[in-house]
Amino acid sequence: MHTDSDILQLEDAQQACTDVPMAESTVNSRTRDLDRLLLRAGHLVDPNFQPSIELKDYIQDYARVLVVGAGGLGCELLKDLALSGFKNLDVIDMDRIEVTNLNRQFLFRLEDVGKPKAEVAAKRVMERVSGVKIVPHFCRIEDKNIDFYNDFIIIVLGLDSVEARSYINSVACSFLEYDENEKPIEETVKPMVDGGTEGFKGHARVIIPGMTPCFECTIWLFPPQVKFPLCTLAETPRTAAHCIEYAHLIKWDEIHSGKTFDPDDPEDMQWVYKEALKRAELFGIPGVTYSLTQGVVKNIIPAIASTNAIISAACALETLKIVSGCSKTLDNYLTFNGVEGLHTKVTHFEMDINCIVCGPGVHMELDTSCTLQKFLELLEKHPKLHLSKVSVIFEGKNLYMQGPLEQETRSNLSKTLFDLMGRVPSGTVHVNGTSSKNDKKTSGLRKLRVFFKGADGMTDMDTAGGA
Repeated sequence: MHTDSDILQLEDAQQACTDVPMAESTVNSRTRDLDRLLLRAGHLVDPNFQPSIELKDYIQDYARVLVVGAGGLGCELLKDLALSGFKNLDVIDMDRIEVTNLNRQFLFRLEDVGKPKAEVAAKRVMERVSGVKIVPHFCRIEDKNIDFYNDFIIIVLGLDSVEARSYINSVACSFLEYDENEKPIEETVKPMVDGGTEGFKGHARVIIPGMTPCFECTIWLFPPQVKFPLCTLAETPRTAAHCIEYAHLIKWDEIHSGKTFDPDDPEDMQWVYKEALKRAELFGIPGVTYSLTQGVVKNIIPAIASTNAIISAACALETLKIVSGCSKTLDNYLTFNGVEGLHTKVTHFEMDINCIVCGPGVHMELDTSCTLQKFLELLEKHPKLHLSKVSVIFEGKNLYMQGPLEQETRSNLSKTLFDLMGRVPSGTVHVNGTSSKNDKKTSGLRKLRVFFKGADGMTDMDTAGGA
């Protein structure tokens, strides 16, 4: 058995093999383990890794990390990242704390019920880990300007829905640019680490846009949502879930004709719960609760605290590895199964070179006379896109926007896209719209590589605006 003296001698011998001296107090300091990763060379490091005090200072003082979600996994992520040396964190979440959260979201207390998750989670971590600054954002992820996400060196996801992941994925991939050889430009890559849990199962994955598959590349990994026949819901309900879906899918439209159900609105969810309860009592079916109503309507599987802790640890480690290069990263999808015993596996998935989100972009060839209005119509009919309610952005300029800016940009609809893009022969256009897939509507950014027919052969006078 090794004594403490033997271990210290071994550490001294290992340190002598590196070019970076470590302080004498390192072994006993709070950042001992971080120092061993960042201040020593190794055989499994990234080719560009340079152990140094400056690297450690960069991670602690300058690297900004965004955590998306402050629920069961998000709470763990904030704590793990703060203890891993990251001192500049932001967290975004639109939910408020509920009593049912308290059994696994350990940063919250009974007196916090009703308060924004992001704000309370940030406060609690800052109270526990000195020197850490966490900026909370209590809002929807779609409410933030796209440039907001570009301010972070990496984005870490702790979400519970496919739609939210898809949106953040499309935002991060929208920053990606390719050179003339269709190779990703390194400084435009926005890495992501995605974690997810379902009961005793979970996953952690590394997404490096342009190098590894993005979320859209492997969307097929997520099974389609279970659907009940409407005749069963309306005539012969047998379970509590049938009663809830009846209230959600049938009764809501009967009573609220024209109003869209919002699963994130507590009042809407409370209405569905009460109607489902009435339905269950009518047919003598037990088990309808508010928590189950949320789970059925939002397709949520109950979370387990231990699974969240395991997946969060994996995500935090991958975040540190990506930012510092202190070790090779996960390649590229880790699955965890703790239902019977323990099983973990890493799978290498390939990037889809034709992906409409992380690829070089969908190729579109247009006439120089194509108006912006006609361009929007083409997007809706495009076999790969099927986009509606589209906003169009070129080089940071809003050509046409939905929402409050629609009236301000409406005059551009009659202008040609060629003129609006500065009469360049080709360019990358970002569009933000709604598309339908697997009977579900999702919104997100798409990248289009627009080429104008005959624009290369135009004279200088043509380019200047002459015809």
